[in-house]
Amino acid sequence: MIRAVALCLALLPGVAAAQEAVSRPGGDLRVLDKVTGALTDLPIRIGLPQSIGALTITMNDCRVPVDNPDGDAFAELLVTYRDDPAPVFSGWMIASAPALNAMDHPRYDVWVMDCTS
Repeated sequence: MIRAVALCLALLPGVAAAQEAVSRPGGDLRVLDKVTGALTDLPIRIGLPQSIGALTITMNDCRVPVDNPDGDAFAELLVTYRDDPAPVFSGWMIASAPALNAMDHPRYDVWVMDCTS
């Protein structure tokens, strides 16, 4: 048991280094309108809200791994519907696993595709 704990503690610095990420100034999102079937790729900049259909999307941060900048992107998004101040989504999305923290909306789906520089 003590050996297992010692091994975990020895590996922690490596795990922390693997999780380091760098922020990018913007990103690419994909938006699906489930009613019309329209699929739209949306370039977005950090802090600048973009409207598409009845959604307003604000990207607060977009990060990629330091050791693999072309790798898995993850972004913090705030998504509102029409003029309702309560967000339909607020949180982090991971490009390779959007279902981990998906936006639950009857009409729209939003996915993070990549961070851009």
